[in-house]
Amino acid sequence: MSISSTDHPTAPGSDRQDAPDAPTRPGAYRRDLDGLRGVAIALVVAFHIWAGRVSGGVDVFLVLSGFFFTGMLVRRADSGSVGVLTTIRRTLRRLLPAMVVVLAAVVVATVVLLPHTRWSNIAGQTLASLFYYQNWYLALSWSDYLAADPSVSPLQHLWSMSVQGQMYLVVLLTVAAVAWVLRGVVRAGAWKLAAEYPLLRRIGQDGMLRLTLAVMFAAAAFISFRHAGEGVSTQQGWNYYDTFARAWEPLVGGLLALAAPLIRLPRPTREVFAWTGIAAIACCGWMVNGSLVFPGPAALIPVLATAALILAGAGRDTADQPVVNRLLATGPVVQLGGFAYALYLWHWPMLIFYLGEQHQRRAGWLGGLVIILISLLLAFVTHHLVEEPLRLRSRPAATPALGRVLAGVAVSTVGVLLVGSTLAWQWSMGAKAHAVGELDPAKYPGAEALTDHALVPRAPMRPTTEEAPADIPYPTRDGCISDFDTRAVTTCTYGDRDAHRTLAVVGNSHAEHWIPALQILGEQYRFRVVVYLKMGCPLTVAEEPVYKGQQNPDCRDWSSEVIDRLGVERPDYVFTTATRPSDNGGDETPQDYVDVWSALSDRGLQLIGIRDTPWLRRNGIRYRAIDCLAGGGDRLSCGIPRAEALNAENPAATPAAAFPNMHLIDPNDAVCEHDICPVAEGNILIYHDEHHLTASYSRSMAPELARELQPILDWW
Repeated sequence: MSISSTDHPTAPGSDRQDAPDAPTRPGAYRRDLDGLRGVAIALVVAFHIWAGRVSGGVDVFLVLSGFFFTGMLVRRADSGSVGVLTTIRRTLRRLLPAMVVVLAAVVVATVVLLPHTRWSNIAGQTLASLFYYQNWYLALSWSDYLAADPSVSPLQHLWSMSVQGQMYLVVLLTVAAVAWVLRGVVRAGAWKLAAEYPLLRRIGQDGMLRLTLAVMFAAAAFISFRHAGEGVSTQQGWNYYDTFARAWEPLVGGLLALAAPLIRLPRPTREVFAWTGIAAIACCGWMVNGSLVFPGPAALIPVLATAALILAGAGRDTADQPVVNRLLATGPVVQLGGFAYALYLWHWPMLIFYLGEQHQRRAGWLGGLVIILISLLLAFVTHHLVEEPLRLRSRPAATPALGRVLAGVAVSTVGVLLVGSTLAWQWSMGAKAHAVGELDPAKYPGAEALTDHALVPRAPMRPTTEEAPADIPYPTRDGCISDFDTRAVTTCTYGDRDAHRTLAVVGNSHAEHWIPALQILGEQYRFRVVVYLKMGCPLTVAEEPVYKGQQNPDCRDWSSEVIDRLGVERPDYVFTTATRPSDNGGDETPQDYVDVWSALSDRGLQLIGIRDTPWLRRNGIRYRAIDCLAGGGDRLSCGIPRAEALNAENPAATPAAAFPNMHLIDPNDAVCEHDICPVAEGNILIYHDEHHLTASYSRSMAPELARELQPILDWW
């Protein structure tokens, strides 16, 4: 984002020599846009802390980054050379020091405040942020940027810095390449021949650079905009972080940098542009839910609003600018914009760590004010002690050379230690994470401690908190479950592959985590287990299925094909989940599940609906068992009261009564005690994350699952 003044037309590498009342000629200093940066960061912080919504401020920053950076590059090209390596070095020197300081602080806070089970993920995101690929890291996990609770990463907000860094590189190389080609044309004498045409003569060599870039930027922005619009309705979780979907926003800023010097608007039009623009930016967060629709067409609101403010003040003396632009150019707003970059870096980790310590989902008014004040103080200190000393052309009187050297050495040392420590974390945790394999049932009775009152000897819990993330169901391990972005139906066979009786396991990961138990039963009682699985997609017939609040049309299309295939392949039984957690506590059977039963019944299929196992939640916030245990909890204190996880009666019972072919099973007495659903039982850890069974515990449930299934299947 153009949060940092790095991307200002006078930066990097030049002093601010234009007086405040100088005309805003091409390349002149725009104090009003510094002020706009301040307004945008204020909206970002306020909406993150108090509203739990996206404000549109990030989109303002992306447009400004394209405007400032493109304008700077074109002016350098006009004066001789873009200087690719010099520009990269200067830009990184302006952006990285503050980033390194904040990342180092987050790493220290992670060690002090968070359980070691979260260190590896934070380490991965630290490296992703430092090397500007954090947006892709988050896209692969569909992280919800709307969410701000203790389970969210304190580095999640840095996705936008990665988008900005990637776009900087692309724009830099594009401008440099076009300028190099045009210089070659001039050196070859071809320009003299081309200049015989009156139009080219009027455009001139500098104009030809701008015209070529404008055509390229416009074409790329159009393609990116189309891509973003399609992504909103197909894979918004990925789309939100996708650089290709975001590219049109900084490219619009680049087009403004190329076109603004040629545009002269009448005073009434500029006033309308300015007032409309600032109003749209201020209200954007309430007008649309940006996390669900940006950077699609809805992002035109903040993008066009920013463009209107840029054009309203273009090419005019400060005194002749609209009232809004003059207000944006006032001291306090400009000063806030001056350290907006540092404030953006600090506010999100402050919010996430605060929520973690308070065990809350919202900071509240008082807590929010505390977060803002501390973030402002840290941003001010970072700006003046880290950013300013390392300015490429700092004024000697303000920043002695020795101070610059010491600041540079300190930041470099911290950076090296940061990379080394995060790599060590990842290696250490990665080496410990692995599936545990078969466990001795005498030492590790697991579910049988509940169902058969098996003796539980003293033995270390397995899988351990380090092993658990890799103790996953077989389909995920084998690539036999379609991921969030895969539309194709993937099938695999478990159990007795040569058997003639077939149990089809259908749905999402909560159907999948029964495969280790069903694998044992299939081999023992000679039946095949064929999986039809997709992440985040419990079989649906809804026209607009939703996952994490986002449309998921792949789930609809995948489900339609699976239902049709089941009707043709006709397995003996279809095994799927019949309930899910309710937002208000307990569990429920949504109408969509019942509609699926109806669709399968119409095809004459026999159904087995299994009641879902409890999800670990406190105050509506999901948490991982391994984090709670690593933080000092035990198997009971880290568990969830049974009454909060499960209704007294199976909610699927009433709707299932209308379907003679629907058979319900409820294995939760093998997961929960009378009053509590613990996170470990019979020396085996139950959950490998917030709500999925470990493969080890699933295997221990095979005897109980056999008792539940025998009266239905009658295969043994």
